[in-house]
Amino acid sequence: MNNEDMFIEKKGTIATLSFNRVQKRNALNLNTWKLIPSLLKRLEDDDEIKVVILRGKDSTAFAAGADISEFDEFLKDENALNDFDLSVEKAEAALQNFPKPIIAMIQNYCIGGGCQVALACDMRFTSDNGVFGITPARLGVIYGLNATKNLVDTVGPSRAKDILFSGRFLHAEEALRIGLVDKVYPDDEIIVKTYEYANLLASKAQKSIKGSKKIIKIILDDSTMNKSEVDSLMKDAYESKDFKEGYTSFIEKRTPNFIDI
Repeated sequence: MNNEDMFIEKKGTIATLSFNRVQKRNALNLNTWKLIPSLLKRLEDDDEIKVVILRGKDSTAFAAGADISEFDEFLKDENALNDFDLSVEKAEAALQNFPKPIIAMIQNYCIGGGCQVALACDMRFTSDNGVFGITPARLGVIYGLNATKNLVDTVGPSRAKDILFSGRFLHAEEALRIGLVDKVYPDDEIIVKTYEYANLLASKAQKSIKGSKKIIKIILDDSTMNKSEVDSLMKDAYESKDFKEGYTSFIEKRTPNFIDI
């Protein structure tokens, strides 16, 4: 795989994972989909990293859909099409199962596959020039089951139908109003604000954050919760160094210094 399509930068406890196909507005090609799981695995194994920000290399775009130029090859070769679909599924799963917080920082275009990636992240922050759309109805294709579920879980069924049926574009304020994104910032502030929030998360108890993320995923995946798994997570947290530090700092009226990963 060619790593030039994506790259990692680290600063302290925050990692930035950037799409790097600026000349194509970061349209997602097969190589990019295949890179996502491998790069996330590196960040998962890096004990220094507590939060990941996913973004475009610059303000040109987050990701303006799939790289349609590859589709001619996929349509001629069923094996190539199956490889593409499987790579997309693996990338989505890697994002959703990533144990640390991952924030999509969106500037300008977040279309099609770009929305698919963003919806698989924990949160979505956008600049006020953000443009969103999911456009299978414009191409005559059907959005996948997992991607559709992520959309429905985020905005609800009626709004998901509107977005999918119409293929229309939504601007940042509407995206915020319907819950597609969590924050809207002026374009000249979004970088500072997103990294401020990432550092806030990095300062908290990581065992609590990871446990909460896992429980929320259990809730979304299945209406019948696995209570024994949740009980085990809670018991483990009470026995952790993070809990001892959080409790002691509360009693001592000081800022906690969480170190348990």
